[in-house]
Amino acid sequence: MKMQHGGYLTIYLESLRIDSVLDFDLYTLHDGTYVLYRSKRLPFTENVRKTLIENGVPRLYVPNSDRHVYQKYVESNLTTILSDASIEETTRAGIFYDSAKYLVEEVLNNPTRGENIKRSQAMVESTVSFVLSRRDAFRSLLKVMSTDYCTYTHCVNVCTYSIALAQAVGITSADELHQLGTGAMLHDIGKSRIPDSVLNKRGILTPLEMEMIRKHPQYGFDIIKKTDIISEESCAPIIQHHEREDGSGYPNSIGSSYIHRYSKIVSIADVFDAMTTQRVYRAAEETYPVLKWMFENKHVFDAHFLEQFAKELGPGVPEGS
Repeated sequence: MKMQHGGYLTIYLESLRIDSVLDFDLYTLHDGTYVLYRSKRLPFTENVRKTLIENGVPRLYVPNSDRHVYQKYVESNLTTILSDASIEETTRAGIFYDSAKYLVEEVLNNPTRGENIKRSQAMVESTVSFVLSRRDAFRSLLKVMSTDYCTYTHCVNVCTYSIALAQAVGITSADELHQLGTGAMLHDIGKSRIPDSVLNKRGILTPLEMEMIRKHPQYGFDIIKKTDIISEESCAPIIQHHEREDGSGYPNSIGSSYIHRYSKIVSIADVFDAMTTQRVYRAAEETYPVLKWMFENKHVFDAHFLEQFAKELGPGVPEGS
């Protein structure tokens, strides 16, 4: 069976578990045409995998009509996939990243659904296990991060940076990293209440539009509190990620002593990722100029956390921090 170009999801071959029965169709791509390779409800065997590898097929395709089913399949197997040493680390990171960004997209489309929040928690738990078990996991995740900004890829990027920074400043408990990571993953959930026309506006925002933007941390906090699922510690970055050390932030203009340390971590990750990814209204900036700007404005960030963040990103960072 052949289908022309349409809505298909590109998937890693390694995301499919051997001898598992799949509830979604698998396609290959030949000369621009999608060809049905394996129908749903058939087991994915080692022989099938070997045949694909021998024929130089590293990727398969799932129709968008089966996307949600595939996503739930990967989520249920993610911990096993991320701990599978036979899979190249960058590939594992790629499987996680793709799965996480599709999940966050679902969360933003339906933010009040409790199941989506619980799925986010499980996703972060798998991420933390991966990062704690692999010395170079953060570097692998950096390689697969999207440099094109949208809210859901931004949330995944911020979660990744935040977990790495937390480890660098001595937060190594899996439970604490899980709480921090959950808040980081969901930090922009309040943007689900703001029209895309405002979020993606190319020109200068009007005072009313700016007021809407500045309310998204409170919107997010209100959404999450109604679900009554995540901890107070995880809620902190959602409402505080735009607060600043000198009290110049929003929505409550609180100063350093009132800002949770998780929020201080997420705020650094949030600003860095926002500036180093491509936006509809401006090009992405390079790492060094962004870090330089952040150090020049370090009065709004936790200075120690900012210094450690720069060290995590590698050599060649601004001096005098």
